[in-house]
Amino acid sequence: MKTRPLFLALAMTFSASSFAADPSLVFTSWGGTTQDAQKSIWADGFSKAQNIAVLQDGPTDYGKIKAMVESGNVSWDVVDVEGDYAVRAGMEGMLEKLDFSVIDKSRLDPRFVTDYSVGSFYYSFVIGCNKDAVKACPKTWADLFDLAKFPGKRTFYKWSAPGVIEAALLADGVPAEKLYPLDLDRAFKKLDTIKSSIVWWSSGAQSQQLLASAETPYGFFWNGRLTALTKTGVNVETSWDQNITAADMLVVPKGAKNKAAAMKYIAFATSAASQAKFAELTGYAPINLVSPTLMPKEVRDTLPDKQAATQVNANLGYWAMHRDDIGTRWYAWQAQ
Repeated sequence: MKTRPLFLALAMTFSASSFAADPSLVFTSWGGTTQDAQKSIWADGFSKAQNIAVLQDGPTDYGKIKAMVESGNVSWDVVDVEGDYAVRAGMEGMLEKLDFSVIDKSRLDPRFVTDYSVGSFYYSFVIGCNKDAVKACPKTWADLFDLAKFPGKRTFYKWSAPGVIEAALLADGVPAEKLYPLDLDRAFKKLDTIKSSIVWWSSGAQSQQLLASAETPYGFFWNGRLTALTKTGVNVETSWDQNITAADMLVVPKGAKNKAAAMKYIAFATSAASQAKFAELTGYAPINLVSPTLMPKEVRDTLPDKQAATQVNANLGYWAMHRDDIGTRWYAWQAQ
């Protein structure tokens, strides 16, 4: 895709004269290729348009956010977080309310807008496979949990969050429309069947390394990480069957030192042009509803929102209310 029209659009929408000068700010995300794209498209573009330095930090750490807010010593200004965390943290008073006189929420997907957060990007958990490392690739969640048909190690997300529990239940035959409330007994019983064959990934970059090296020739991945890995020459097959969708969100921790600049940064990051360019680079879907008009069809057709035939939407509200209870059981099970 040609990039010049997008950057012209960015410059037109966010000219340097649009905002008064602000101090530098700190943006925190998950690292790897996703944060590389956030830096090159959002941070660097914002800095050029506004003459405001954007410093990078990471990875996102919820315990660190809590400690910062409670101590009153907040060093992060904008943070990329998981959707269920954003809902819960907003309810618990950990976040600043967003300024929608600066951020144009009228163009954002309403599924990913709250008083305290807006979508960063929209993604799916999918099955990924290194085709050069195996004779056959799993196509369904049931396949991924089948050690007889697909022996060896497989990788899953380490942290307690939407995705793995749902995948286990789907693999065990639970219909998508009956996933919630989550049957944890059934999910953990299914996970027990492959526990000894799981290698856990704790970051997107680690998941890519595990697949590329074939230490785990298949597993559970963020779709964008597979898109990025394919671009490096790894022969990746992605199965979208019952892909499990969720979104990352942008938030401002309570007490952030550069709150005004943070609101302007979020406005820039969620603008149509910024979201379109980010989607092209990462394979994650834009949350700005205008962005698709700026993207070529061949790119649009590869994004999660175009894989809706068997798509399963994670219930972020359910997770926000039950994350702690699920997490307690999740980490105890991992430690056994």
